[in-house]
Amino acid sequence: MKEQRLLDLLKVMMKNSRLSDRELAKRMRVSQPTVSRVRAQLEKGRYVRSYTVVPEFGKVGYKIMAFTFSKVKTYPTAEEANEIVRKAAEWLSKCPNVIYAGDGQGLSGKDVAMISFHKDYDDYTKFMHRYAFEWGSIISTFESFIANTMSELTMKPFDLTYLADYK
Repeated sequence: MKEQRLLDLLKVMMKNSRLSDRELAKRMRVSQPTVSRVRAQLEKGRYVRSYTVVPEFGKVGYKIMAFTFSKVKTYPTAEEANEIVRKAAEWLSKCPNVIYAGDGQGLSGKDVAMISFHKDYDDYTKFMHRYAFEWGSIISTFESFIANTMSELTMKPFDLTYLADYK
């Protein structure tokens, strides 16, 4: 029951994180102190990474969303792999346009995925040249799929609120 209450509150908050504890309590049909306590548990237990706004990316200057898939050249020892991950995390910490990077599998043996936003095509190509130059000794190949965030053919805009209804 306790775990379910955490998840129920998280789903309501994912739909609208601006709601007050009082409004959350009304929607969940529980007391406001219960919501405050459960919210504190969510934050302490690290179920909530951050509170943020998902903007209309194109309207705020990010016209390209890029999905980049890479292949690591070799599989190093565990110590070497840990050092590569540490260096990658350090490099990525200086790239605020990258919203996700991690390992995975698929697309002709690719094993690294990255999602980034860019102001325009020139910004994207400069970023990718820097990526290729700085990581070329480790990455054998990479491919990107770029999407226009202002496309009239967007069928479902980028937003995390949808996950709240996923069962």
